[in-house]
Amino acid sequence: MTLTIVWGLGWVVTSIERTAYPRFKRLITAHELHLFFSPTRDELQWASDATDGDEHLLALLLMLKSYQRMGCFPKLEDVPDMVVDFVRRLVELPEDTLPVYQAEKTAKNHRGLVRKRVGVLYDQAEARRIVEQSIRKEAAAKNRPADLINIALEKVVEAGLELPAFSTFDAMASKIRREVNTAICDGVHDRISPAERAGLARLLEDRDGDGTTLFNRLKKPAQGPSWSHFKTLTKRLEWLEDLGDTDVWMDGVAAGKVTDFAGEADAADVAELRDYRPVKRLALVACLVHKARMRVRDDLATMFCKRVATKVKKAKQELEEIRLAEREIVEALIGNYRTVLKHIDEGGPVHAALVKAAAMTAGGSPGGGG
Repeated sequence: MTLTIVWGLGWVVTSIERTAYPRFKRLITAHELHLFFSPTRDELQWASDATDGDEHLLALLLMLKSYQRMGCFPKLEDVPDMVVDFVRRLVELPEDTLPVYQAEKTAKNHRGLVRKRVGVLYDQAEARRIVEQSIRKEAAAKNRPADLINIALEKVVEAGLELPAFSTFDAMASKIRREVNTAICDGVHDRISPAERAGLARLLEDRDGDGTTLFNRLKKPAQGPSWSHFKTLTKRLEWLEDLGDTDVWMDGVAAGKVTDFAGEADAADVAELRDYRPVKRLALVACLVHKARMRVRDDLATMFCKRVATKVKKAKQELEEIRLAEREIVEALIGNYRTVLKHIDEGGPVHAALVKAAAMTAGGSPGGGG
């Protein structure tokens, strides 16, 4: 199964490989075969008592071991040949024995036997209710269908119910996600004033100095922390603030949803956005404006911190240079005055000529009073 999108319907088919839905691996190791698909003596006796032939015995054992491993019943034709061969050899059935059901009634009876043995309930209506409830709850904050399916899977397993088919999860996730996203877009649209809506619409029409639409300005990253770039970024923030209070627009919308919607708008060009219905188009642009506003604020703060850090580093370097220069002066003074002290007689007169010479070397004045 592959990931495909039918844009006209808004329908998303999620690849089963992207989810935690149980399925047979393409390559099953010998260790996994012995660990997960080896029937116990008790299971073999149970299956033998419930069946009347080799084909049904093999089929029932495969149904049991597959359910124990995956929590759902696969079609017998979907069970890998290596699993069929392994179980057949292990219970010593003839090589030509195939797991088949001649009648659906027998298959249904065997599924009931397996459910009873593993202690699971078969209530598809309740399972679908749990799936819908969990997906609808999580879809308010999460946007990836695979994430929604995985959460629903966990809830159904916790309830001790047999898993519905993957197609059920996939269809419900797509439908509910679309409904929730539509409601979110409608809410964002309604919280934007008519004048602000007109301003957002102009982003897709008005041209910037480089000939591109103003919409592209929302996507531009910050440049280096120079003073000119800082001033440019400040003007961009003022421009974004003039578009409207995006915090009001996004009131009650989960941050993850805003990020996903903004990402969808960022990945599209103006021509692609024009294909959206007007309410959704405006909501996506509003989310991109909100994220751009947050990013510019962060960039300004980062740029300011970098500039301050540069100034502090430069100031520290200059301070260190001053400190080193002063140290040289102090050391020179100490050295010269030490020379003066050497020529002072403790008990008698100072040798004036020597003191005068030392003082002159130190930069002092022989006749000074200091």
